[in-house]
Amino acid sequence: MPADWNASQYLKFEDQRTRPARDLLAAVPLQSAAFVVDLGCGPGNSTEILAQRFPGAEMLGLDTSPAMLEAARARLPGVTFELGDASTFTLPKPADLIYANAVLQWVPDHATLLPRLMSLLAPCGVLAVQMPDNLEEPSHVAMRETAMAGPWADTLHTATRARTVLPEPGAYYDMLKPHAGAVDVWHTIYNHPLDGIPAIVEWVKGTGLRPFIDPLEGDERTQFLEEYAARLSDSYLPRVDGKVLLAFPRFFIVAVK
Repeated sequence: MPADWNASQYLKFEDQRTRPARDLLAAVPLQSAAFVVDLGCGPGNSTEILAQRFPGAEMLGLDTSPAMLEAARARLPGVTFELGDASTFTLPKPADLIYANAVLQWVPDHATLLPRLMSLLAPCGVLAVQMPDNLEEPSHVAMRETAMAGPWADTLHTATRARTVLPEPGAYYDMLKPHAGAVDVWHTIYNHPLDGIPAIVEWVKGTGLRPFIDPLEGDERTQFLEEYAARLSDSYLPRVDGKVLLAFPRFFIVAVK
């Protein structure tokens, strides 16, 4: 499986993808910040809103994808972007805000990870996390069903385990509360109007579908996408204007040290 991401594919739906990032930032209870870390910064769309909120702060964007970091540096040449893994990165000093938008669902062992992130915060610092919680949505059930039903089943037998299954909200509260003065957890379900089934496919090709299609090539990949799209058609019916609504549950955490 290719190790890197496609920044241009991800940004095809930039406005919709950035909306949860804005909602997460709106819940951060900081009036100012000196050092802000964007963990899993991607192509810099989330870093940009952090820089707008905290214009005087030192910004550090971390990601495991060289392609995403290249796009982020082109977008925000005044910000430092570096390769970094959520489980192992270190900081030169404590952060006022560690902001992790749509990244930690790819990282296992949250019971160890989240206390580690809290330990990297300055006093009264904030950990802000948003994770897709959509593995049981038709868009993602259809990925697994398509993977198991076709000639690629052996190739894709590990793809269904690429993402961490999120525990229930109370488990996250219990993980964080011993390390935080305040913990807020909540879900939001976004309903994104998209231009039909092909648009849903294009959306997930930039994120959740990658573990399923990256190992496939040529006609096999084309066949997988066709069969996946056919499965979606029963669940995403056209609305009055011809669009379909992609329901997208997301889980939010804001913890104050």
